[in-house]
Amino acid sequence: MKAMTIKKYGKNTPLELTELSVPEVGEYDVLVEVHAASLNPIDFKIRDGKVKMLLSYKMPLILGNDFSGKVIQTGAKVNKFQVGDEVYGRPRKKRIGTFAEYLSVHEDDVSLKPDSLTFVEAASLPLVGLTTWQAFHDILELKPNQKILIHAGAGGVGTFAIQLAKEMGAYVATTASEKGNDLVSSLGADQVINYREQPFEEVLKGFDAVFDTLGGESLNRSFRVVKPHGKIVSVSAVPNGRFAVENNLGLLKRIVFSIVSRKITALEQKFNVDYHFLFMKPSGEQLSKIKDLVEKGRIRPVVDRVYPLEDAQEAIQYVETGRAKGKVVLEVKKPL
Repeated sequence: MKAMTIKKYGKNTPLELTELSVPEVGEYDVLVEVHAASLNPIDFKIRDGKVKMLLSYKMPLILGNDFSGKVIQTGAKVNKFQVGDEVYGRPRKKRIGTFAEYLSVHEDDVSLKPDSLTFVEAASLPLVGLTTWQAFHDILELKPNQKILIHAGAGGVGTFAIQLAKEMGAYVATTASEKGNDLVSSLGADQVINYREQPFEEVLKGFDAVFDTLGGESLNRSFRVVKPHGKIVSVSAVPNGRFAVENNLGLLKRIVFSIVSRKITALEQKFNVDYHFLFMKPSGEQLSKIKDLVEKGRIRPVVDRVYPLEDAQEAIQYVETGRAKGKVVLEVKKPL
């Protein structure tokens, strides 16, 4: 099969078109003919070696963290899917590799794809959908009429997050450039701050929650927005000691993460706000709930650009610019 791989960690390591064997299928796995796969910041973070403390892979490594496609083979003990099913999913972290013609994935990490979506549209949803779902339902426990700030509302995660927050009844403020204003407004944002013209922390006060997709100074300034006992969840900053404890990562990583997150911990204490780092977990069950929202018209995918598989290097470079409005998707198998 054809796959886009890297040979080593490094920011300048290119993705290369490689011929590899079709992956083996375990007894609880389905073999999927991949039709499309989306690109996410985690892809170039893995390439750069920035998550080696959490995940380490053998080379050559097929990148790619979510997909849509058709089931062409099932393991002996699979009971949720059958050959011919159209599915979408996010494989577990040890088994990434969706930038390829075929993928073997555990049945628990897969859901039937929304009937109303093309494969390209469906592939844009799993990672951003699960990330947002777990942030809002499991960590923030977002409730109707609560106020949430969503950073980078026109980005891949942001476009989904605005819609889910509105579906959950929240008041949504978001940051965006002038070019992204119309898009985030069309998705339901109640308040849009042009981050190039005005610091968001000077405009927003007393919020219940912040969903941070940027890290750095944007995260640090977000503590000024949240009211006491509010919550901040980040998918782009550093893990803290609490994350290490909750994920049973061991004493060494608990110490390391506590040290690198010292500034964030100080801000937590200063503003009496709870900070959480989210490393999303795959879940076919949650994807099924997202599927229902899509089919009811409550969530719609936002796709910026589509590239063929062999242009994955160009696609990842575009994602790295931060200019994408919505998701960037690789079309692995063109429709007949």
